[in-house]
Amino acid sequence: MTNQKLTHINQHGEAHMVDVSDKQITFREARAEAFISMRAETLQMVLNNQLKKGDVLATARIAGIQAAKKTWDLIPLCHPLLLSKIEIMIEPDLNKQQIRIESLCKLSGQTGVEMEALVAASTAALTIYDMCKAVQKDMVITQIRLLTKTGGKSGDFRAD
Repeated sequence: MTNQKLTHINQHGEAHMVDVSDKQITFREARAEAFISMRAETLQMVLNNQLKKGDVLATARIAGIQAAKKTWDLIPLCHPLLLSKIEIMIEPDLNKQQIRIESLCKLSGQTGVEMEALVAASTAALTIYDMCKAVQKDMVITQIRLLTKTGGKSGDFRAD
């Protein structure tokens, strides 16, 4: 365990938004992933575009992009960021009966984009759930996690 302090807690123990005004503007990038598991029949319906709500994967991709841009509205104490790149990659896996979502967020700024990447991946998974719930309610969203992060004072991170 390190002696690092929580950055969103002030000297009085109160939550606060971190002041980044004195930080250098640097390039920052983060990738995150999420998985959603479902029955083979449901996955086939997604891939064949047979659900009444429309194109599930295209909608999930747009939802993830929109969510990344709205992270500061959703997560208390997050800074509003001018993202320069948001990408959502969706990979169905018929053998595992799941869909893997990977998000990428980039910017040049004073704070990181980890939360934006995590919100993008999880929102894309939630959108898939929403669009498929009429045919299957027991889908499972798992392993929402940060994969990589570069830039900033804390340096780089890569998940195992």
